[in-house]
Amino acid sequence: MKNTFKSCLSSSIHRYLKLKRALGRDLAVGRHVLEHLDKFLSESGATDLTQTEFEGWCKAQLHVSSGVRRDRMRIVRNLCLYRRRTEQNCFVPDDRFFPPLHQVVRPHIFSEIEIARLLRAAAKVPTSPRFVLRPLVLRLAIVLLYTTGLRRGELMRLNIGDYDQAEHALLIRDSKFHKSRYLPLSADVAREIEVYLGARKKHRLPMLTDSPLLWSGRASERAFSASALGGAMRELCRSADIIKSDGRLPRIHDYRHSFAVAALLRWYRSGVDIQAKIPMLATYMGHVSIVSTEYYLPFIPDLALAVSDRFRDHYGALVQPLVEGGAS
Repeated sequence: MKNTFKSCLSSSIHRYLKLKRALGRDLAVGRHVLEHLDKFLSESGATDLTQTEFEGWCKAQLHVSSGVRRDRMRIVRNLCLYRRRTEQNCFVPDDRFFPPLHQVVRPHIFSEIEIARLLRAAAKVPTSPRFVLRPLVLRLAIVLLYTTGLRRGELMRLNIGDYDQAEHALLIRDSKFHKSRYLPLSADVAREIEVYLGARKKHRLPMLTDSPLLWSGRASERAFSASALGGAMRELCRSADIIKSDGRLPRIHDYRHSFAVAALLRWYRSGVDIQAKIPMLATYMGHVSIVSTEYYLPFIPDLALAVSDRFRDHYGALVQPLVEGGAS
């Protein structure tokens, strides 16, 4: 990785990002933030990062939300902590003065009934001469998100060649943490892909192996953009009258939550060893450890009921009601 930084922290930033890449971390956001810091320090002629320089850089972030600002400040602080390993007296920002943490967004867990409503809404989406397969594209997006727990970026990067018709599997290439994985699909999901590909072939749309699976309708684009897909999925939720408890529309990431929770519920209800299954779920979702997977398993009412039912089935006979007037 070539060092393109020019400020007093040039070598430190370069070494830090090189280490992060070696550890398999996604550098896109972190590199962008550190590039901005490097430019700020270079233009101000700073000889080191001090409290004064850091506060000046933070003022240049006031146009973004407090949550984004906190994340950017945290990235710079992590760089400073890395520097401290070899430069004991270097400045490290005090995170007690960072913008406060936002409350964690509660995910919306889609029910099977809601997914059916979304599929019906997708079927009613109008087409155009340029985008004759829009209903089928959106239907496939819903099916894949809900049944595989794909990340939005993973879905948009899928090419036709990533689908293995013989094995009924999807290849997820070089995703988060630079990991690739194969996802086995159910017969129904494989059938959805093949029906969609048959329609593409019928309409003489691109069918090369490197053609995007979710065709955007534009000859100049490889696939849906993140904003276009997000907007389309929000419109489907609005059409299907699916909203969260706070009145907002569900996010694409909520499909990933729903997939994980649905898998756990199936295992609880079938009586399998959950602890033995969690590593399989982590692998399927592309996590580096089960700790990441547990983030997607909030303690929701349906899950609490399933846990309670399992406890009752195994140990209910041991729980006896209190007898009035009995010994204290």
